[in-house]
Amino acid sequence: MNSLSVRKDDIVIVLSGKDKGRKGKVLHTYPKENKVLIEGINVSKRHTKPRKRNDPGGIVEKECPIYAPKVMRVCPKCQKPTRGAFYVAEDGTKSRVCKKCGDTI
Repeated sequence: MNSLSVRKDDIVIVLSGKDKGRKGKVLHTYPKENKVLIEGINVSKRHTKPRKRNDPGGIVEKECPIYAPKVMRVCPKCQKPTRGAFYVAEDGTKSRVCKKCGDTI
């Protein structure tokens, strides 16, 4: 199982691809596939057929997962992209910290 450096509700920036430079919130993570689903990023159009009587068909926009190495977490304090770093306190608790400003995330 792969461990991801980003978690749900983190703000991330896309490093490569058609959405390069855009920021978004992580909605869901898929550790087995090494992918993340980000709000408003990697949107594709699906042509859907009406399945029920009141269900309208048409073109629906939907977010698709992208590879986790293509995104980097943004520090909420300094607003800069940062790599994942962990700080282990004296009592043994781990916390994520920003490598640029040193603030806990």
